[in-house]
Amino acid sequence: MFEKILIANRGEIALRIQRACRELGIRTVAIHSTADAEAKYVKLADESVCIGPAPSAQSYLNIPAVISAAEVTDAEAIHPGYGFLSENADFAERVEQSGFVFIGPRPETIRLMGDKVSAKEMMRKSGVPCVPGSDGALGEEPVENLRIARSIGYPVIIKAAAGGGGRGMRIVHTEATLLGAISLTRAEANAAFGSNQVYMEKFLEHPRHIEIQVLADAHGNTVFLGERDCSMQRRHQKVIEEAPAPGLPVKLRDRIGERCATACRKIGYRGAGTFEFLYENNEFYFIEMNTRVQVEHPVSEMITGIDIVQEQIRIAAGEKLGYSQKQIQFRGHAIECRINAEDPYTFMPSPGRITQYHTPGGPGIRVDSHVYQNYLVPPNYDSMVGKLISYGNTREQAIARMRTALSEMVIEGIRTNIPLHQELMNDPNFVLGGTGIHYLEEKLKR
Repeated sequence: MFEKILIANRGEIALRIQRACRELGIRTVAIHSTADAEAKYVKLADESVCIGPAPSAQSYLNIPAVISAAEVTDAEAIHPGYGFLSENADFAERVEQSGFVFIGPRPETIRLMGDKVSAKEMMRKSGVPCVPGSDGALGEEPVENLRIARSIGYPVIIKAAAGGGGRGMRIVHTEATLLGAISLTRAEANAAFGSNQVYMEKFLEHPRHIEIQVLADAHGNTVFLGERDCSMQRRHQKVIEEAPAPGLPVKLRDRIGERCATACRKIGYRGAGTFEFLYENNEFYFIEMNTRVQVEHPVSEMITGIDIVQEQIRIAAGEKLGYSQKQIQFRGHAIECRINAEDPYTFMPSPGRITQYHTPGGPGIRVDSHVYQNYLVPPNYDSMVGKLISYGNTREQAIARMRTALSEMVIEGIRTNIPLHQELMNDPNFVLGGTGIHYLEEKLKR
């Protein structure tokens, strides 16, 4: 086991990794920008290193600065968390070339799964169902692209092969607008991701977003930790996540989970990962794989009792998984609300100083947050200030506990989206379960 790990991230995930390390008896190094000098995880770390000014390009995304911090503190491994450099294959390669262990998949695996075209090709070969679409990136021949769209059937969606975070995609409803949409998406993709490769897929009208959490060690052992429903989204950004997915047949879940585990073995996957699917009419369609820990990992931890971050660390240290698929049991229901520093209805970011802060408690309540009273939420980064998680024996109990927890949570001095979460916990369609990915945006428009 490692003696010292550098945490190459900030915010709640930096604190989450730090806590996992403490339980394992591992010393931690926190890196931070000048804007995060007063952060809780920086104060609680065994060592901390300032790696640059507030803009992330000059600090958290500065690969030489991160690796230099690991060198000066004699860290043995680097945990990238999520976001920033977590799915950057070049960073993973540099980490390993510099003599450190990257807590995540191998660089070549990150590259393979980071390109959505190559990822889909690999999934098809592994028997994982994919959305009907183009075989690989679209070419320059207009006639061929029109033919592909006709064979798929309108509406279609054009996506950047290197895209992510809801950017680089365009829905096309008619043949007349197809070629213009392809050109526009190519230009956007090139500007945002440095690659103008795009591909085409069937656009599903009312799908749900369901994902499968996997763990794989370096010895060929792979398990899946059930599914999460992340359909409550706005602009392709998740707002609420839950596990298990309401109304999903267990046999269907097990079948898709086993296929994901098989795919991991075929690609030689190592670490924690998530297969993301669109789900419509009892069919799963693979959309992408995230080769890192997810924001919503706590709901899977709550229903399985497995610490996913500690498992990442153990796997990176060369240990075998300590259990088989048959030993994993799914119990109860968990819901996560992402608490963001933003107006609950206009979604304008609301950075600033927190003047009052009180977290809820009680049975089945977990708060993952790095903020505290008098903490200054910086304007430079993602607006999430924490995650509120409720657990119950049933979904109804988890919702009831979440309602109570949201009513107890106090964050003053800034605006947050807590009122929106309170409204959603009482929304009859959410309470019923099984809303699609467009539900929240349609509700907000109304």
